[in-house]
Amino acid sequence: MQMLELKCDIKDINLAQQGKNQIDWAFKDMPVLKEIRERFIKEQPFRGLKLSACVHVTKETAALCTVMQAGGADAVLVASNPLSTQDDVAAALVKYYNIPVFAIAGETVEQYKSHIQEAINHNPDIIIDDGCDMVSMIHDKRPDLISKIIGSTEETTTGIIRLQAMERQGTLGFPAVGVNTSLTKHLYDNRYGTGQSSFDGLLRAANILVAGKTVVVSGYGWCGKGVALRAKALGANVIVCEVDPLKALEAAMEGYRVMPISKAALEGDIFLTVTGDKHVIDVEHLLSMKDGAFVGNVGHFDWEINVNGLQSYVNEVKQIRPNLQEYVLNNGKSIYVLCEGRLVNLVAAEGHPASVMDMSFANQALGIEFLVKNRGKLQNKLYTLPYEVDVKIAELKLKSMGIEIDSLTAEQEEYLNSWKV
Repeated sequence: MQMLELKCDIKDINLAQQGKNQIDWAFKDMPVLKEIRERFIKEQPFRGLKLSACVHVTKETAALCTVMQAGGADAVLVASNPLSTQDDVAAALVKYYNIPVFAIAGETVEQYKSHIQEAINHNPDIIIDDGCDMVSMIHDKRPDLISKIIGSTEETTTGIIRLQAMERQGTLGFPAVGVNTSLTKHLYDNRYGTGQSSFDGLLRAANILVAGKTVVVSGYGWCGKGVALRAKALGANVIVCEVDPLKALEAAMEGYRVMPISKAALEGDIFLTVTGDKHVIDVEHLLSMKDGAFVGNVGHFDWEINVNGLQSYVNEVKQIRPNLQEYVLNNGKSIYVLCEGRLVNLVAAEGHPASVMDMSFANQALGIEFLVKNRGKLQNKLYTLPYEVDVKIAELKLKSMGIEIDSLTAEQEEYLNSWKV
């Protein structure tokens, strides 16, 4: 831990140069965000506004924070997960960008909560959230701040679920933009980013062969689709567990076996949860698994797998590798738990590649701009960015990739807009 003149809580300022190299490397693969930054520098849409961001402290989110700062925001950053912080990136933001960061890889839950409190104490006008942690805490602990807040953006499916619950109950105190509902976010970040980074984390943590194994994917939303797709590509036999009949049917049509987790638990070699819900793999499922099964989570919170409930059936817990624990059970079997049940792709690996987060964080930046431009005009509800914003982000991404597409002729446009043959 190191405290500097700029109030912060980071591991070591001496890591700053490596972190700066990381941020610069990420920006090379984020052309859409760079173009937005150039416009923000000229227009200064956030001048005089305070921003509190509660997101995974990675090189990509650092890039987003510097873009918001370039647009005039007085920014503070805290981690949205106790284990996912890249300490060199945190140091770089403090030293080279003068952005206060409160995040240390491996911080305790108590530290994690106190760091979110630091971001709240910044008295934000605008919020970038990942999992709705900060928004929930403000509504629960600091309702006095609600009237000042213009709005928030939300990155994850889990956060969207919580915001939807708040909207239904009439407790959401300011407008929110659900970035995760934008097409250029969930179709690419959730599917391709999560699919690749999940197995990046699994392989770094356990270094096992996926080919020939049976991989059980709990949840077949966009993240689950990506995980299943990559598992199949690596040569795994894939089982999908779902509660939604439509998603289950889609998984079956894609060629995956579909069954309840109670049955899948008996067959799986590797289990990955991607639901955003609680105890989707419960104690009874863990106890029925094969000896040597691997269990990991790719959902926001660490409660998708009921690791705590397993403690009563454990003879010993061995730390095999930095992010791999062996639970020796009293039934004679062992279960290998990845990353203590926290996000495999961000704890054992580095999260999504910058090229994917380019689109996601373009949505974040433009989501905050949408809230600021429409200040006082929006209801206290959850919004999706206009479709035109999605299209613009896609156009910029295609341009950066050197891809050209067709455009409609006047005759074609007229035909599509007419009901006559």
